Amino acid sequence: MTPLTGYLLLSTGLFAIGLAGVLTRRNAIAVLIGVELMLNAANLNFVAFWRYGAAGDFLTGPTFVLFAIAVAAAEAAVGLALVIAVYRHYRTANVDEVDRLKG
Repeated sequence: MTPLTGYLLLSTGLFAIGLAGVLTRRNAIAVLIGVELMLNAANLNFVAFWRYGAAGDFLTGPTFVLFAIAVAAAEAAVGLALVIAVYRHYRTANVDEVDRLKG
């Protein structure tokens, strides 16, 4: 097995765990954790393809990863703010029980 294949298998596993968490969990925070796992799987792919790709001299892989980490941090901040606002209004973080967003 080549090292790239190992990274891709690890990334696939992380993405599958994150997708399963997003699709099966009812808690909004668990859904956000699943999304973060999927973003980290994509970051692992960026770095693996950059490291084992033909153009390893350019810093395109780490640059994409830095932007993805910045987007993930902003997504986590906004997502947690929304979860806190919904919890204060409905007294639940269960995404199935929040059926309307009109205040």
